[in-house]
Amino acid sequence: MSLLASLAPNSKWAGILASSFDQPSSEALAKFLQKERADSTVFPSESDVFKAIELTPFEAVKVVILGQDPYHGAGQAQGLAFSVPAGFKLPPSLRNIYKELEADLAIASPMDGDLMEWAERGVLLLNTTLTVREKEPASHAGHGWEELTDIMIKSLSDQAENLVFILWGAHAQAKKILVDAERHLILEASHPSPFSAHRGFFGSKPFSKTNEYLTSVGKEPIDWTLSDRQGCLF
Repeated sequence: MSLLASLAPNSKWAGILASSFDQPSSEALAKFLQKERADSTVFPSESDVFKAIELTPFEAVKVVILGQDPYHGAGQAQGLAFSVPAGFKLPPSLRNIYKELEADLAIASPMDGDLMEWAERGVLLLNTTLTVREKEPASHAGHGWEELTDIMIKSLSDQAENLVFILWGAHAQAKKILVDAERHLILEASHPSPFSAHRGFFGSKPFSKTNEYLTSVGKEPIDWTLSDRQGCLF
């Protein structure tokens, strides 16, 4: 399938997804996306749809942070949950994530919203829907992406050991049923959105709790610091 073209054919992610792409729901998704890209503007670009699993190979995953769908503004979506390219204004939820990072680990809030370094260090930044129509949030929900990303989450739960699943908000927490809590650590809190961050996100200490757990099971903790490649635009 063309949707998998950007993945290395010998990667474990490609193997996990290949069989699922034979299912009718995946064929319908491919047809839907082809029509969407022909008729409207869709984010992210085709080359970035699977960026999260390209940057974080299956064997390298230590932490999973679940988002909902990509940013729907021009140029913002880059295939990583909560992340925007350098030079873009920080979205409100990411600002709050940085505030909690600073409060938790005394890491100064970066000016840069690109979380690629986290992905390269084993943090899978996975949206449950991987594409969106411009200026229409959740416009690609319910068209088949959720089945595929559920397979990714379940495969990690079943085949990996001692991961941390960070579930912010009700949408992410609905995926808790896919994760074996006896094999992995599940951290739940309200969503970092300004509308809900004060209802349990602030003070939840997800970054230090993650590292404490990883250390306790003999894994290297995550370096949560980020390089400031370029100041954000205000």
